[in-house]
Amino acid sequence: MTSTYVRLTACVVLLCGLFVANLLLGPHSAHHLRHQFAGLGVWGPLAVVGAGAILTCAFLPGAVLAGASGLLFGAALGTAVAICAATLGATGALLIARRLAQRSYRAIASKRLRDWTARIESRGFLAVLYARIAPLMPFTLTSYAAGMTSIRLRDFALATALGASPRAFAWAALGGSLGDYSSPQALVAIGVLVAMAIGGAALVWRTRAHWRRPAASKVDQPKA
Repeated sequence: MTSTYVRLTACVVLLCGLFVANLLLGPHSAHHLRHQFAGLGVWGPLAVVGAGAILTCAFLPGAVLAGASGLLFGAALGTAVAICAATLGATGALLIARRLAQRSYRAIASKRLRDWTARIESRGFLAVLYARIAPLMPFTLTSYAAGMTSIRLRDFALATALGASPRAFAWAALGGSLGDYSSPQALVAIGVLVAMAIGGAALVWRTRAHWRRPAASKVDQPKA
């Protein structure tokens, strides 16, 4: 049992270290960002994908990553770069958690937590997709939490890429429209964000009602 808590503590310390590194090393202004990636030419998008994946593991908000990609490369290429970086970073976070903490989590998790984990695993792709679409869900923290499950890596990565795409486009478009938020591109991006917020909230409400229904039916079922 001692080794279980040691592994969990090491995982928490690693995550805290990544977060601090993000604060210290991440770009702090548009000028700083352009300076960091100036002169890379065709290698620029690949460099941003790599750096973005690492910073995603270090809790860089997806809006910042996508906005920076749009600022550097425009809405179209910036969206692709943001999606690739976010998906790679999320997959990396899942693998870190799965390698360092999954066994310890399963050893100390309560029955309720194990039941919730099993339900998420049974839904696999859809569970991850819902988490990516739902508003206010912390992207990287969700990825680390997914490492506690046995969801297939392929399903996780595909659901992450699909679920992150609309917001990645919106923030990349806003980043590419920096200083001109009345442009058609910026207005479309704002519309996408509003639609995602409303649709995501409706999806969360419907999913919660569906998940609670079996429990409620058991309570209401008359005893023999």
